[in-house]
Amino acid sequence: MPEGQFKEGIVGGRLPAEQYADNFSDLHPPLDHHEALVESDRCYFCYDAPCMNACPTSIDIPLFIRQISTGNPIGSAKTIFDQNILGGMCARVCPTETLCEEVCVREVAEGKPVQIGRLQRYATDVAMAENKQFYPRPEPTGKTVAVVGAGPAGLAAAHRLARHGHDVTILEARPKAGGLNEYGIAAYKSVDNFAQAEVDYVAAIGGIDIQNGKALGRDYQLSDLIRNYDAVFLGMGLGGVNALRADGEDAAGVTNAVEFIAELRQAGDLASLPVGRRVVVIGGGMTAIDAAVQSKLLGAEEVTICYRRGQEHMNASGFEQDLAAANGVTIRHWLQPKRVIADAGQVSGIELEYTALKGDKLAGTGETLTLVADQVFKAIGQSFVPAALNGSEASIELEAGRIKVDREGRTSLAKVWAGGDCIFGGDDLTVSAVAQGRDTAESIHRSLTQG
Repeated sequence: MPEGQFKEGIVGGRLPAEQYADNFSDLHPPLDHHEALVESDRCYFCYDAPCMNACPTSIDIPLFIRQISTGNPIGSAKTIFDQNILGGMCARVCPTETLCEEVCVREVAEGKPVQIGRLQRYATDVAMAENKQFYPRPEPTGKTVAVVGAGPAGLAAAHRLARHGHDVTILEARPKAGGLNEYGIAAYKSVDNFAQAEVDYVAAIGGIDIQNGKALGRDYQLSDLIRNYDAVFLGMGLGGVNALRADGEDAAGVTNAVEFIAELRQAGDLASLPVGRRVVVIGGGMTAIDAAVQSKLLGAEEVTICYRRGQEHMNASGFEQDLAAANGVTIRHWLQPKRVIADAGQVSGIELEYTALKGDKLAGTGETLTLVADQVFKAIGQSFVPAALNGSEASIELEAGRIKVDREGRTSLAKVWAGGDCIFGGDDLTVSAVAQGRDTAESIHRSLTQG
């Protein structure tokens, strides 16, 4: 073990410089042409395909795989992009093991599904490498739409609106477009600056103006957009992070996992990124896994995920849990944070309480456990921050802390639609956000062209 790993505190350079590139290489290397043909030949091309029904964007999976098997990856990419213009990123980050591949007939019969995600990546990579654009821009309609947020929902909505000839302005608060695809997923899932390449591919249709560094509530108000555009789509995602609700959580070394992941994704030199020697991650979802695994890959000696319920309740898929274990991460269940222990203001440990279900409710048992830690990550979910909407002349209706929409994505305000994680009912999946952005764009188009 490199000597640097034994440094106490939160420091960078725990590993030899050359090891970082290997640690953060592509999790699922792309299939080559021969591998894609062999894998596509495993598909039964089911008539009533369960994989297609399991896809939130309803991609015709048997068709796109058949097109690969017949040597037509460009046609395959069009089949994918017809339903999901962010099919390249979804191929990389979708939990296919709990969606399309889980219901694959070969998975059910043999325990080895067709690698649908990797085949989707193969086809979309070919098309994007050639910058093959399938949707020539029609004559402009003269209608203008403002899209708040350049994440998956906003990009999907913008592209579909541009396909219909509307002019779209995307207003993004961060320096780069992409949303969670750029800032919120593990670096080994999307390498070679793919998120920005996909943004460029989407915008290449024309009619889409992306303005970065423009935050709702700071640089402009919702009422301004309602007044100046024919329609507005809100796709700003979730800006808040839930608190641990534990004493001492303001100690130095207690960090939001989403901020850590974003910093890592933007780091020019991974060796300079500081990480603790003993890391504890609180949470049971994909963000918790991503933060824990990447901490280990940066050189943390001990990384432990603590989740308040059982393994079967974790939002992270079985594949993600196995990935964490394979990278030396310990996952402990039935533990909730009670107190962050600090030494001179710096976290030195965390006290946790064992939990149990009493009926349908989770309760602490009174028994505690203390783990030594010099870094603690909060990965217990994000929340919508409605304050940015306050500049509107009319209030927008919320439900359970998120924007309330109808089946077509319309909010309580005229001319305003919403989709993605910021709406009530969003499930925090990239592919679902894409579907909502796409479908809501169709509703906006109907509204702009009716009569």
